[in-house]
Amino acid sequence: MQDVIRGRVWVLGENVDTDGIISGKYLTILDPAELRKHVFEIALPEFAPNAQPGDIVIAGRNLGSGSSREAAPAALKAAGVGAVVADSFARIFFRNCINLGVPAIEAAGVRALFEKGDTARIEMTGGRVVNERTQAEVRFPPLPAHLLDLLEVGGLVEKVRRELLAAKGAASG
Repeated sequence: MQDVIRGRVWVLGENVDTDGIISGKYLTILDPAELRKHVFEIALPEFAPNAQPGDIVIAGRNLGSGSSREAAPAALKAAGVGAVVADSFARIFFRNCINLGVPAIEAAGVRALFEKGDTARIEMTGGRVVNERTQAEVRFPPLPAHLLDLLEVGGLVEKVRRELLAAKGAASG
């Protein structure tokens, strides 16, 4: 994972729940390419047909409330979202994002700084989100090293897979 994440912004309001990210009727879809077609179908219908890899989602308070299912961050990952930044997150959604390798940044006041189509620059270790059009910025406490490590390898499953392979290699060698 790079220290600076830069991408085109999509803006959401407040209290967008997991059904607003990916409707429950799509929970049986396992193919990322198919899942991608339905991201934000309710909350932001123009997203799925127009999203590009690396785009950044900016939201208000309480993003990801509702069910604790991993389908919502999995859909964001399938859509190639570079990061999700919100004034605040539902805790389980935040952690599911990190566990799946989707950078999630909580930065109070961030939603007020952006309009759709702006470009955001997120400085992960510097703790800043900057609107490159206006140069307005908001600071956030950088993620702890263990969460940055999870993001670096692509999420919790990949981290455990690598650790098991390393342990297997050490045991046989």
